[in-house]
Amino acid sequence: MSNVKWRQMAAGLICMASISSPQYVWTLFTPALRHDFGVTAPALQVTFSILIVLQTLFSPVQGWIARHVHPRLLIMSGVLVTGLSWVLAAQASSLGMLYVTYGGLGGIGTGIVYVGVVVLLMQWFPQNRGMAAGAAAAGYGMGAMLTTFPIAHLLAASDWRHTLEVFGLAMAAVGMIAASQLKLPPATILDDSGQTGLPTAQVIRTPLFWLMFFMMATMATSGLMVTSQLAQIAADFGVAQLTVAGMAALPLAMTLDRVANGLTRPLFGWVSDRLGRENTMAFAFTLEAIALGCWLSLVHHPVAFVLLSGVIFLGWGEIFSLFPATLTDTFGTRDASRNYGLLYIAQGVGAVFGGPLAAWMHQAGGSWYPVFACAIGGDLLTALLAYAVLRPMRARFMHTHG
Repeated sequence: MSNVKWRQMAAGLICMASISSPQYVWTLFTPALRHDFGVTAPALQVTFSILIVLQTLFSPVQGWIARHVHPRLLIMSGVLVTGLSWVLAAQASSLGMLYVTYGGLGGIGTGIVYVGVVVLLMQWFPQNRGMAAGAAAAGYGMGAMLTTFPIAHLLAASDWRHTLEVFGLAMAAVGMIAASQLKLPPATILDDSGQTGLPTAQVIRTPLFWLMFFMMATMATSGLMVTSQLAQIAADFGVAQLTVAGMAALPLAMTLDRVANGLTRPLFGWVSDRLGRENTMAFAFTLEAIALGCWLSLVHHPVAFVLLSGVIFLGWGEIFSLFPATLTDTFGTRDASRNYGLLYIAQGVGAVFGGPLAAWMHQAGGSWYPVFACAIGGDLLTALLAYAVLRPMRARFMHTHG
């Protein structure tokens, strides 16, 4: 049984890696897209927000569908839609078509896969939900590490349309093969995990759920701001064309970001299984705030730009392991898929603030400093809430409903 569990983990990670590029390499396409469509940065960043918002808004529906459709079929369909979104986006002749294809179809497809894999792996590892959720999210966070340099090179050698076609077909093929290996855990594992807890209708009426929602949305804002605007930030501070150890600084930073973004998820998930969810949150969120401040002060230096961007994601990516694990610990596994689907909408809120609104703030003020000040303040506020508010509130809730 142990080997089967880890084979399921491997298949789930490949599925996640195959659909990570639409979010994490978006910034590489933005200069060419702005030029070809003749649009402003805030207008173009709406594409990114649509991707994340639909990814998150569809997740509660996916949680409901998962109760009636086998995870293998559901996740295979999500992978197929994600690949198709890039193939169709390559044919876009207007910004509106890009919204529908890259943003709309991409958001629906990645949402199906993301929530489906996270919930499935938490079922396979009921005693280590933090690690399982973190490992699943690591596949998503690190997957684009494999495609960043190839996509950057193909963009330079051809154009964005050809690049979207090639990698859209590739992500669909790889993901479909991996998803075909997925299956539900046997009844013995499900029974041992204690499938009890509150139904979703009760969960969303608790202040505790909405506190977690606010915290996740606030943290998502800062990370998605860097994810979606990294190329523009690099260009504005004059490091986009610089090199580090013979490699272009921007794709190198993006590759390191993917490594850190992936490693932090199982790492902090594992730490939180032992030291407590809220303590781990407070430390990680503070780490990101410090990294953002240091990065902004040293961003003109290419080595600091690369290394500190990795530290930023080390302190951010763990939200995708800590929040689902905390949610399931608190409210049980009875409606875990739908509960996490609703909480995951918080990332969509973060995408709006971190995408077009951050771009608009930068454009209106002519500076990134106010944008970063808001992000750092949000990180520190969330760290304080984790330790001073979430921890005692959750302890009282668990005592009452334990």
